[in-house]
Amino acid sequence: MMITTAKVTSDKSAPSLGGQTQEYLWHWQGQPVRVVYETVGQGTPVLLLPAFSTVSTRAEMAGLAKLLAPKFQVIGLDWPGFGQSDRLPLDYQPAIYHQFLADFTRDVLTKPLAVVAAGHAAGYAMKLAHMQPDLWSRIVLVAPTWRGPLPTMGANQQLSGMVREIVRSPILGQFLYKLNTAPSFLKFMYRQHVYSDPAHLTASFIQQKWEITQQPGARFAPAAFVTGNLDPARARAEFLQWFEPLPAPVLAIVGEQAPPKSKAEMEALAQLPGVQTRAMAGSLGLHEEYPVIVGEAILGFLA
Repeated sequence: MMITTAKVTSDKSAPSLGGQTQEYLWHWQGQPVRVVYETVGQGTPVLLLPAFSTVSTRAEMAGLAKLLAPKFQVIGLDWPGFGQSDRLPLDYQPAIYHQFLADFTRDVLTKPLAVVAAGHAAGYAMKLAHMQPDLWSRIVLVAPTWRGPLPTMGANQQLSGMVREIVRSPILGQFLYKLNTAPSFLKFMYRQHVYSDPAHLTASFIQQKWEITQQPGARFAPAAFVTGNLDPARARAEFLQWFEPLPAPVLAIVGEQAPPKSKAEMEALAQLPGVQTRAMAGSLGLHEEYPVIVGEAILGFLA
């Protein structure tokens, strides 16, 4: 696999961490994939991995980056298929992201480093830690999940696969994606699963999230996430085995208002030997909604 780093780029209009934006040119099965990442601050490196979602972007970690940057070198990225990174019509699956994260940490980052992983990113960070125990110095998992929305609602693999292929189709797929990314629907989903305080869902906030969904090819990777095709594990037991033994100190931050099924998976981590757990206000997006309290917990843990 040929991998190179590309020159620095800048897009002042795009949501960001407020730091230096760069491109990492990665290859998957011979296909070049441009990945955008950003660096702010100086010191020991901390990698911020945003949650997978229809509106996934490194900018959701901006509040945390602002708090961490005075003491650390903070690196935030847009996953392949999300944010400002290339949104190619690939067959998005866990193997892509497992390989990408291994290659990115090898080629771009100074090790050892700490990682802050939100949502599904937790599973990818933990599996890599299981395979490379000396990679992460400390691991913070914020509202960690391993199961996508449709499987969580009880959809089987056949139904999820059917939905995924429909969304990938040229005409009907675009229509369904448009319905599921309408501002009104985005606000509904944020109120149900992502934010705990509806007052934070302002018109400008929802508009910004909607704009993230409008890039060419934007539907392919989110469709894979929603239907469970990006689930890093297929069962709780597989997810938990990456914690035994702990490859590094682990802090799991649990949102008190998280959906019951997701919260149960987070709380299962508290039963594992050595895992530190903090419960605080918020739901699946508490790293973006409440960056100050989450950031203070992270700073204390990293110190």
